[in-house]
Amino acid sequence: MILLEPHAEGAVLPVRAQPGSRRNEVRGVQDGMLKVCVTQIAEKGKANKAVVGVICDALSLRKSQVELLSGATSQQKRFLVRGMGVDELAARIRRLGPADE
Repeated sequence: MILLEPHAEGAVLPVRAQPGSRRNEVRGVQDGMLKVCVTQIAEKGKANKAVVGVICDALSLRKSQVELLSGATSQQKRFLVRGMGVDELAARIRRLGPADE
């Protein structure tokens, strides 16, 4: 289960990023966070942009809706998903398939 948090502008999505992977994909849930793998290496924010792209594609979001709140240089990140409540975001994540936990 992902530990989503309500926010005044939407919901906070915790993400565990894995740069330098073989494919860009959401790989389920790990330690209460959405695990997102990207082929881009962690260099000058490029992997963070790739993570945003994967999240947007997987959850049918616009890039303008997703903002990195914390963890720019860490594998553990927190993203603000604007204009969407915790319940709706959780429903979209569930549609991705079974969790890996």
